[in-house]
Amino acid sequence: MTIDLRGLAWALPGFLLATGAAMAQDKVTFATNWVAEAEHGGYYQAIADGTFKKYNLDVTIRPGGPQSNERALLPARRVDFLMGGNMIQAFSAVKEGIPTKVVAAAMQKDPQIFMTHPGQGLDTFESLKKTTLLVGKGGFASFYQWMMAEYGFTEGQVKPYTFNAAPFLADKRLAQQGYVTAEPFEVETQGKFKPNIFLLADYGFDTYATTVEVHNELIEKNPGLIQRFLDASAIGWYNYLYGNPSAGNALIKKDNPEMSDAQIAYSIAKMKEYGIVDSGDSIKLGINAMTDARQKSFFDKMVKAKVIDASIDYKKAYTLQFVNKGVGVELRKP
Repeated sequence: MTIDLRGLAWALPGFLLATGAAMAQDKVTFATNWVAEAEHGGYYQAIADGTFKKYNLDVTIRPGGPQSNERALLPARRVDFLMGGNMIQAFSAVKEGIPTKVVAAAMQKDPQIFMTHPGQGLDTFESLKKTTLLVGKGGFASFYQWMMAEYGFTEGQVKPYTFNAAPFLADKRLAQQGYVTAEPFEVETQGKFKPNIFLLADYGFDTYATTVEVHNELIEKNPGLIQRFLDASAIGWYNYLYGNPSAGNALIKKDNPEMSDAQIAYSIAKMKEYGIVDSGDSIKLGINAMTDARQKSFFDKMVKAKVIDASIDYKKAYTLQFVNKGVGVELRKP
């Protein structure tokens, strides 16, 4: 087994930073699951403010997009780290025999929401049962199955969501899926009103989101590399959320020139307001936190909703080896 002395060195008291800086930096590639945006801000911040460099890492972010398939890159060892969505993908990977694991979760809450027009009697989650919901294919196969199993929503009240806000804006009786950091901003900008927001995580859809996945071989051969990447990422997230995010934002806009300052500011504000990245277990355990209890809870819900096969050994989908160490918690600010 290869021992990563640099990863070990960071844990040794009195280790000289100058010695670490003199070492050659490890070049790693992190593939994300979408175009550059504030929801990836902690990683861009860690590049921009030199945090990755301090951990002897030269990190390249490979942005995803609507026509890309970054998930195929990790099993093929074409990238070192992969940004996943929620845990459903990781559970499915176990079933398919794909040798990867989730090693961290940047988001304690999945940002998935439904939103409605105010003043239409659709002001509670329960009231959504009496209206039509715009839901995409992926959402219908995942979180909406949970909504039917857990709350009694029906297939008949669903219409296809085409990722265009126009139908929702035109019909005040519709409810639409989205992300708390994105679609409401579009509605506020185009429709000039603030929609009601129902974050599914606050109603029991307790998956982790924006996960970090690696190949099992990397865990075996170079755990120190993973530890350094995740520790630096956590610090990057604290600096992005509670410090000055301008350097990270500049890199986001470089990778995605269509991203506006207003959208970025809105996304950061919503991540903080709803505790998307830093809430619950992460308050004590640190950003990237995961627990066995949360993983079991979500797995059981997906089995009940018939989204995931009960025979899957879900514990093979993740490891707690690299998280829950409280890295960076002192950087949190009120």
